[in-house]
Amino acid sequence: MGTQGPPPSNSLRGGNGYQWQVDERTARQKEIDDWLPITSSRNAKWWYSAFHNVTAMVGAGVLSLPYAMSELGWGPGVVILVLSWIITLYTLWQMVEMHEMVPGKRFDRYHELGQYAFGEKLGLYIVVPQQLVVEVGVNIVYMVTGGKSLKKFHDTVCSTCKPIKQTYFIMIFASVHFVLSHLPNFNSISGVSLAAAVMSLSYSTIAWGASVDKGVQENVDYGYKAKSTAGTVFNFFSALGEVAFAYAGHNVVLEIQATIPSTPEKPSKGPMWRGVIVAYIVVALCYFPVALIGYWMFGNAVSDNILITLEKPAWLIAMANMFVVIHVIGSYQIYAMPVFDMIETVLVKKLHFKPSFLLRFISRNIYVAFTMFVGITFPFFGGLLGFFGGFAFAPTTYFLPCIMWLAIYKPKRYSLSWITNWICIILGVLLMVLSPIGGLRQIILQAKDYEFYS
Repeated sequence: MGTQGPPPSNSLRGGNGYQWQVDERTARQKEIDDWLPITSSRNAKWWYSAFHNVTAMVGAGVLSLPYAMSELGWGPGVVILVLSWIITLYTLWQMVEMHEMVPGKRFDRYHELGQYAFGEKLGLYIVVPQQLVVEVGVNIVYMVTGGKSLKKFHDTVCSTCKPIKQTYFIMIFASVHFVLSHLPNFNSISGVSLAAAVMSLSYSTIAWGASVDKGVQENVDYGYKAKSTAGTVFNFFSALGEVAFAYAGHNVVLEIQATIPSTPEKPSKGPMWRGVIVAYIVVALCYFPVALIGYWMFGNAVSDNILITLEKPAWLIAMANMFVVIHVIGSYQIYAMPVFDMIETVLVKKLHFKPSFLLRFISRNIYVAFTMFVGITFPFFGGLLGFFGGFAFAPTTYFLPCIMWLAIYKPKRYSLSWITNWICIILGVLLMVLSPIGGLRQIILQAKDYEFYS
């Protein structure tokens, strides 16, 4: 990989994963790159990256943080929240740095970086399955979240109405995506994303503000809920997955950075990093108050979605649920975009379809329908979060960037960089191994009395 000579001076802009020099791209390849969602538009501002990152990060996962705290307890809970914030910020910095570490070339997609670090074949096999599990997993979970929040909105606003099945609400939620999915690229969804980022701050504020208003409940209990030791341990593992799920913006970081213009004098990492810092401050403002105040007020009686615990005032909770719906619409699009990019790359480059609106229309609709169908079939929200969280988020967020960093930069043994990366890798692997165990147990317990399409 490292034997290429310096690229010709006229190839410093752009560059695509497979060509080392812009000149070598045939007219057809250039046309394909201009058509694909990730590489088609490179004129984003730094604040685009800020709200894309907020939308990608602050998921509906924030609402389950008080519940995760109740399973972790005060000490471990605070430590894990803060540690996760620091580690993920560090790995995010690595991703932003690695985007343009080869002069004249940009790694526009997570798997292109993987291929550079681990080799053409192995890189694909390591990164693509994990990235797909994360992105498709998030999209499915968000289908369920969107449907649930819509149902909660309907039930709160109109408590005397005839109840409508959750299945139908998921379908109503999906109908929005059958329209929005046809926006061609990241920059075209920046409006949706901005709305979503504002909403995430709003409903987080409502969640902790309403909790403060309720005050500390009488006979509040901060002990563990589970009666048996085994139950406590399993819940602890599951909560680790929920926290991992809350910090899962890394799967779309390179794809977001790919939309920012770059020149040798002003590389894209400057504006991108500025956006990331803003995003992380917003993330802290959303996560820490909700997690800590929610747990402080309700103790272990808090439910896995704090908005359910806060039943009154009705109008406020209805509003918060509507905000969640709007935010999840934006998040779904952010995570779906790289998947659309992969699907379209395969269709156009491997199967040699002609890039056209019709191709996009059919492939994207099939994908939305698929996520909707799976979401309707398996809507056990919390357990799925823990399971996917550990399984796929831990690697892509906590330690894959560190492994790539070690493989590419090869820092000296026992230097600070080397030690830091190894600590992150060890913690990340522990997370990956432990949290699916807890999550799977929760799914099994919930699935016992679950009827399909009830």
